[in-house]
Amino acid sequence: MNRLFLLLFIISFTSCTNEKKITDVEQRWQQHAKNTEIIRDNFGVPHIYGKTDADAVFGLLYAQCEDDFNRVERNYIWAIGRLAEVEGEELIYSDLRSRLYMTKEEAIKNYKDSPEWLQVLCVAFADGINYYLQTHPEVKPKLITHFEPWMPMYFSEGSIGGDIERVSTKKMKEFYGEPENKVAVNDGLIRLKDNEPRGSNGFAISGDKTKSGDAMLLINPHTSFFFRGEVHVVSEEGLNAYGAVTWGQFFVYQGFNEKTGWMHTSTGTDIIDEFEETIVKEGSKTGYTYGDELRPIDSIEVTLNYKVADGLKDKTFMMYRTHHGPITHANNDKWVATALMWSPIKALEQSFTRTKKSTHAAFYEMMNIRTNSSNNTVYADADGTIAYYHGNFIPKRNEKFDYTKPVDGSNTETDWDGLHPLEDNIMVLNPPNGWIQNCNSTPFTSAAEYSPKREDYPNYMSSFSENFRGIHAIPLLTKAEDLTLDSLIELAYDTYLPGAEVLITGLLDAAQKAPTKTQDAQEAIALLKDWDFRVSESSVGMTLTQFYVNAYFKSNKIRGKGMTLLEVFDYMSKTASSEERLEVFQTALNKLKEDFGSWQTPWGEFNRYQRNNGELFQEFDDAQPSLPVGMASSLWGALASFGTQFGEDTKRQYGTSGNSFVAVVEFGDKVRAKSMLAGGQSSDLNSPHFDDQSQRYANGDFKDVAYYREDVEKRAKSTYHPGDKQ
Repeated sequence: MNRLFLLLFIISFTSCTNEKKITDVEQRWQQHAKNTEIIRDNFGVPHIYGKTDADAVFGLLYAQCEDDFNRVERNYIWAIGRLAEVEGEELIYSDLRSRLYMTKEEAIKNYKDSPEWLQVLCVAFADGINYYLQTHPEVKPKLITHFEPWMPMYFSEGSIGGDIERVSTKKMKEFYGEPENKVAVNDGLIRLKDNEPRGSNGFAISGDKTKSGDAMLLINPHTSFFFRGEVHVVSEEGLNAYGAVTWGQFFVYQGFNEKTGWMHTSTGTDIIDEFEETIVKEGSKTGYTYGDELRPIDSIEVTLNYKVADGLKDKTFMMYRTHHGPITHANNDKWVATALMWSPIKALEQSFTRTKKSTHAAFYEMMNIRTNSSNNTVYADADGTIAYYHGNFIPKRNEKFDYTKPVDGSNTETDWDGLHPLEDNIMVLNPPNGWIQNCNSTPFTSAAEYSPKREDYPNYMSSFSENFRGIHAIPLLTKAEDLTLDSLIELAYDTYLPGAEVLITGLLDAAQKAPTKTQDAQEAIALLKDWDFRVSESSVGMTLTQFYVNAYFKSNKIRGKGMTLLEVFDYMSKTASSEERLEVFQTALNKLKEDFGSWQTPWGEFNRYQRNNGELFQEFDDAQPSLPVGMASSLWGALASFGTQFGEDTKRQYGTSGNSFVAVVEFGDKVRAKSMLAGGQSSDLNSPHFDDQSQRYANGDFKDVAYYREDVEKRAKSTYHPGDKQ
């Protein structure tokens, strides 16, 4: 009996112990859920209210999973280097690239080395997703069934991909792979098939140019559609941020609070360098020379799984690193280390604390963390301050070397000498002209005559040249007066296309110098003479211009390498012979008639918006419903960008990128804002918010943002705690 009693006691004790372990986690989830309220407004935007920042982060991730768990999960599958397990061997070098910069063990160490407040937020991040999965058993993850608090260390700076995607997996495969292994890879920064330039617009307007006398901000990222959700996240610890969140991140990436607003544009600052290492092999040991030293090279073995038809296979690599960074490829006999910003803890600190700053002095202090590497920042606040930071993470280099090419890693003089202090970086603060713009163009036209001067800064601080968007924005902002939210939207959607004027002026000049050979060409040229170079759904001139440039790019007549977009347009409009221009134009007319039966095709008949489902990669179909869109690609200098691609067998082109989340913000006694989101908040085809903003998007019809609690409650359609049945 004593033995039986002892056995029962042990079983009971073990059961209680196991139950206690489960209950600890569940109790934390339940407490977060109790402390967190989600209000969905009439557009499905989640307004998350938490007692603490951690409660708010918990609710934010739960709400994101409700809207698009698929994208949340995929971003982390990609970031932690396990995409080949889901999508096949063609992604194995993407996974290797992730592991080269940080292994799982290093991510865990970074998490454990984080300040306590950041660890708490990382735990809340994982809890929010895991609680969603527990309360939604019908959701079947593709790979990650349990999220961990160290995962945000891989995904800390805002843009999914960011700097690391510029590292070529094609070259990586040539170094780490076997010649017979025909794995598909990308050559650097991943683009969609449309090759549409990715970027953004940010405008900061001082009170001198606004009707209210208050500063205003345009937040206009040009990203892939459905790339970010629109959220509002609030806590009793001072968090009250509204804007766009990249799926799976626990901070508002581009947005505003009651006092400050921030908009990121892709920077032209040189932030990635390649160091050619001189490798010395002595027996079984491999080292590299550095000055008079022979340093041992770090080697780390990693085994990566990849999906095959009947399960998983794996491949083992030996990864190499020097003090410059991971070895990513080779140039002849030189191994090349690629250096970029990799400070996950500091980057997460900067990304989250940015959202809680209430003055420019505090914002400047946050920017001094200097880990926002891939971005410029356009800023405005309630005190009337407007500012522009060109880049943030800028390595200090020896200017006698050309870092646009690989440098000799064995020469100690080529090493980065820390980072430039923030005060040395290109910056604009309260320029007398009353506005600042950046459209991924040069910072040296960002504030008209009050712009920074190129000669005052190292060449590597800015590589972007002027573009058609910058050329478009400057005169509009110069002439602007008494701006309101509505007139700022009108300005940001101005329909003039400077690139189209350049191209068509060259075509019209050619038509005066050489004969047009067909009646169609004569009539089309006559129509273009009367075109005002503005895009609209009804514009035939825009359709002709698009087919003309498409025909030019397909003709292989543009042979110059390394040409800027403006130089390419200069060739098509000035350098090419008149006969060549007219020949290409006739090809365009023939293609247009073949596809649509007439060259007199309105732009909206050809240029469309379509969303058939919530899949990551949208398939397009001319037979399915779609909406005409009177916007155009940023290639033409369109401020409101609409990047497109064709479907597998489509005659029409369909929007895939450009204006996605857009907001205009005015900072007065109370903050006021209007916003736009491509399609809708939810990826669920059955949700009313899957496409409730589609027609508004096509029309440029912005919605009023509900920022204050009383306004949110007036527009509330559902109010619940995470875990409640909807």
